[in-house]
Amino acid sequence: MISLIIPIYNEANHLEKFLQHIDALELPIEKELIFIDDCSSDASFQILSDFKFESKNQVLRQDRNCGKGAALRRGFVEATGEIICVQDADFEYKPDDINFLVKPLISNEADIVYGSRFSKNNRQVHRTFHYLVNRFLTLLSNLCSGLFLSDMETCYKIFKADIIKNINLESNAFGFEPEVTAKLGKLKIRVMEFPISYFPRNYIEGKKISWKDGVAAVWHILYFNFLVNFEKSFKKSLPKEYIATDSNLL
Repeated sequence: MISLIIPIYNEANHLEKFLQHIDALELPIEKELIFIDDCSSDASFQILSDFKFESKNQVLRQDRNCGKGAALRRGFVEATGEIICVQDADFEYKPDDINFLVKPLISNEADIVYGSRFSKNNRQVHRTFHYLVNRFLTLLSNLCSGLFLSDMETCYKIFKADIIKNINLESNAFGFEPEVTAKLGKLKIRVMEFPISYFPRNYIEGKKISWKDGVAAVWHILYFNFLVNFEKSFKKSLPKEYIATDSNLL
């Protein structure tokens, strides 16, 4: 089973339509939908609570607004699937892409899959500022983590559950992306990347990330790659097959 972890924060304007789409989504394996409402100030939680799901689901609510990273941490704990996927609650990403992103994990050809908005096979036109910032952050992350990615900041990250559940995650806001990438770079794992569809929103449409998050991401990349040691990054229950032989966890 695959668990889709879906943070929600003030998405009422389009949430009903999104829920209809994600609930009807057909995947190669059974799916579980886990929604974490991050203390929305609009009608998002009421819409979630009233929606009649056909899929297996959990609807959770944070006591206070803590950020995307905190919501994802809670979702990872609650997930029961052997595969876990991060999904945003908007239409910037195309949920149908999960169908091919998940296949390498089902066939045990990969441990982690990233969906890339910037792959050479993707002809999507991007907004210049966000494109340049994302490419810079990805380059810096690659130099620090040793993982050669084209899109570190992508939403679509799909994990084997026994990996993501055993990473000690700290970031509460958008620092999740550089943090998890830095920590994955410390493991002995198989990572694949595939092109995905992407339809960027503007701030009027509800986009929440800003230039301040980009500045913070630089610090997160440096901090989690160089200032946090291996033993602090992972739980003792992390399967040994993912740990390099020189690790302190062995």
